[in-house]
Amino acid sequence: MNDHAHYLRLWRILIRLVRFWLIPKFRLDAEPIRAEGPILLVSNHVTAWDPLLIGMALGDRQAYYVASEHIFRQGFVSRALQWLVAPIPRRKGAASLETVRDCLKHLRAGHSVVLFAEGEQSWDGRSVPAVKGTGSLARSGGATLVTYRLEGGYLSLPRWGRGLRRGHVRGRVVGVYPPETLKGMRAGEVNALIDRDIREDAWERQRENPDVYRGRHPAEYLERMLYLCPGCRRIGTLHSRGDRLRCACGLDLRFTETGCFDPAEPFPTPAEWEDWQREKLYALDFVRDAADGALFRDEGLALSRINAEHRQKELNRGALTLYADRLVCAEHSFALSDISDMAMTQHDRLLFTVGDAYYQIRSRSVANLRKYLELWKRDYQ
Repeated sequence: MNDHAHYLRLWRILIRLVRFWLIPKFRLDAEPIRAEGPILLVSNHVTAWDPLLIGMALGDRQAYYVASEHIFRQGFVSRALQWLVAPIPRRKGAASLETVRDCLKHLRAGHSVVLFAEGEQSWDGRSVPAVKGTGSLARSGGATLVTYRLEGGYLSLPRWGRGLRRGHVRGRVVGVYPPETLKGMRAGEVNALIDRDIREDAWERQRENPDVYRGRHPAEYLERMLYLCPGCRRIGTLHSRGDRLRCACGLDLRFTETGCFDPAEPFPTPAEWEDWQREKLYALDFVRDAADGALFRDEGLALSRINAEHRQKELNRGALTLYADRLVCAEHSFALSDISDMAMTQHDRLLFTVGDAYYQIRSRSVANLRKYLELWKRDYQ
């Protein structure tokens, strides 16, 4: 806290430097935030660049961002970020009481905090409910709650994708709620208010006001999101290149500049595909080729254990396999019932907690880790 003046000076320098490059890059129209005093800014989360996009709306108002714990394990980059902006770490796939404590310290000291309430970037362009406890934090912090919605970001830079697609990104102030208003509400009511305000559906917005997002490789790495082929109903058979998504069974689709598939059958957008594949995955209604009873498997992943100081130790490398009752990475096996929390960060890291131990599984390829998370959530979340 004693270094707040240092972070304030650096913030004002960085914002001016970044503004001239970032706004034209994203064709960004960011409504400025004019609320008085310290704020808790809560936004939806659609791209890895969202902290900078939000920064354009904050202007000279310096704020501390809640950030995924993995950025503290990047060596020099982590040290530079800590010196520049002092992010507040949040462990994904683990309890976050320390994160809440750090946020409250800043808010009660009169500092502003930025929180992406969904806890992770959207995979399919649609918002998910805010993390439980967000409403309680907003009520307890004693600061003005500002809800902010980013629009167009998903199709500009989808979580699964490669490279920027030139379109339009907009940021809008949705609500400004003073502490007195929040004190008169229950925590669940504040959570519901946040969900309402930051809700975004890229496909609904495209239907209402179509926009074009042009990129060189619009379909590449869609298989990070889509794991089940609607043609052969096998997992892990989809492959992308350029603007095409294909499967060996004959499926061949073009991903267009509006974010839709051509042809529009079997699904017009990735969102409808996502709904279908989740239903089939939960019902175990897909073709399984493994002779050992495995539901699915990916090769060449690394398992690490992470300590409280954000240091990681690699335990092994090998195949990651999901069975009905356990998750196995090389010779390490974890009962699904022993995993108390699980989440993903970026597109290639699966994080989970077993007892007091915190683990990461990372893919160096285009392996789809979402299917492991989705099946664990079906029974244990």
